[in-house]
Amino acid sequence: MNFHKFGKSFVYATQGVIHAIKTEQNFRLHLLAAGIVFLASLLTGLSKWEWIIVVMLIFGMFMIELVNTSVERIVDLASPDFHPLAKQAKDLAAGACLIYALCTVIVGLIIFIPKWSVILF
Repeated sequence: MNFHKFGKSFVYATQGVIHAIKTEQNFRLHLLAAGIVFLASLLTGLSKWEWIIVVMLIFGMFMIELVNTSVERIVDLASPDFHPLAKQAKDLAAGACLIYALCTVIVGLIIFIPKWSVILF
């Protein structure tokens, strides 16, 4: 196993994440949302399994946003001029982000509402 090559792959991956943070407004929005959810989770007192679910949802959102950004970059490279199929590819990738974001909200509500209703009522 080539440990130097293996180590470089982590460097490249980190550069990709840093690039997304610097250039992608939606990625920064997801970071902000993740911070709010993390704070709410701490204050709510989640169980171990609820924490696992929340962490998986947060990192899944980061992951799908990175894939969406990758699709956008590849499409822009392959089709610099407008093309209906290029638009569809970008819209479909963005749609995947939207679907996953809706999933995270629904699961979050399922986890948090029962706990908050006990506190509030």
